[in-house]
Amino acid sequence: MLGYYLRLAIKSFRRTPGLTALMVAAIGFGIAACIVTLTVYHTMSGNPIWWKNNVLYAVTMDSWDPNHAYDPSHPQRAPDMLTYRDATYLYGSDIPERKTLMAFLLGSLSGAPGQTRPLPVMTRATTAGFFHMFDVPFEYGGPWAAAADRGPEPVIVLGRKENDRLFGGADSVGRTILWNNLRFRIVGVLSHWNPQPRFYDLTASGGGAFAKPENAFVPFRWGPTLARWPMGTMSCWGSAPVHTYRELLGSNCVWITMWVQLPTAARRERFLNFMNAYWAEQRKAGRFQRPRNNHLWKVSQWLRIHHLVTTGSRLLLKLAFAFLAVCLINTVGVLLAKFLRGASIAGIRRALGASRRQIFAQHLLEVAILSLAGSVLGLALGALGLRGVHAMYAHTINAYGAVAHFDPIGVLWALALAALSTLLAGLYPAWRIGQVSPATHLKSQ
Repeated sequence: MLGYYLRLAIKSFRRTPGLTALMVAAIGFGIAACIVTLTVYHTMSGNPIWWKNNVLYAVTMDSWDPNHAYDPSHPQRAPDMLTYRDATYLYGSDIPERKTLMAFLLGSLSGAPGQTRPLPVMTRATTAGFFHMFDVPFEYGGPWAAAADRGPEPVIVLGRKENDRLFGGADSVGRTILWNNLRFRIVGVLSHWNPQPRFYDLTASGGGAFAKPENAFVPFRWGPTLARWPMGTMSCWGSAPVHTYRELLGSNCVWITMWVQLPTAARRERFLNFMNAYWAEQRKAGRFQRPRNNHLWKVSQWLRIHHLVTTGSRLLLKLAFAFLAVCLINTVGVLLAKFLRGASIAGIRRALGASRRQIFAQHLLEVAILSLAGSVLGLALGALGLRGVHAMYAHTINAYGAVAHFDPIGVLWALALAALSTLLAGLYPAWRIGQVSPATHLKSQ
């Protein structure tokens, strides 16, 4: 029966090639518009760890100059980062299920087999919780144990790219490498991991929100232990000079990013109360002279306050789906006219014993073929559109490290949604032709 319906659909297309091409084009252009906008929106404005949106929080406290706002354009906004004393105190809390501190360092790797010169490497000094909290995948090995943070132990996690360059992509876990001329044991090698935007660090450190992840990770305390100055974003205020690393640790400079994992509302409330109590103690001691401004930001909120989800991008997304809706409405009208035009053939089939369900199934298969053809065309046009967007902003991608490819998940979502919408839009015309009485058409034959 399916083969018979398919032959009828092909004959129907041959009878009206112009209308068929028009419907396929309308569906294709609607799908292409959705693919381009949804993919770019998802890549540039999406939440790369949405499944943990309600448990991961960026920690901020306003320890800034009481006479000048940290961000004059947003006076109520606290710094994105913390001072060393504030970060280490808050990190000592056992309320979070997991927690992490991080800073951006420069380093070099050497000592690999056959290596002739040190390899500069972007390094993230962090804690073991980083890998668990952000679901970082591993090709080999895994993260270091929490005890390694306290030492700190000389352990290191390499990015996949660096492992390929230094060890030819082989399993290097257990081997040693020199990081800044100190011997470190490799405990893990990352698999492909490139969250866009780089939500865990949206500052200018290492290239900004759309930079790639770092190539090496070491325990956070190696920074203070080796007196390694943080690179990238560091903001200071006050008249006290900061010339030595010891002075940095006791200064008002903010340079440490902190995230916590709080799986329940009760834990979130407890940790916020813990922050507020610490703020009150520090205020009595002469610090935190600005109004209390302690925050725990969800990932989605964190992206929004950094203007990575803008009103303009949402409006563009709405316009794309409105365009698809117009295309589908026009397709429904054309389908209805086309089916009613062939109602005499359906009437004859009804008179010969075909049921309304069979007439409906026949025409629904025709809609499905149109949907498939429109989806293929839309996918091709969408790919061309994405290539065009990439070409238009190639200079931005190269200059600022923004995303250089588009997320295929966004393409699949747009394609599936648009194809399903087309099928749903064809339900009424297919049903309507099945309701036509065959008597009228038989009298006219």
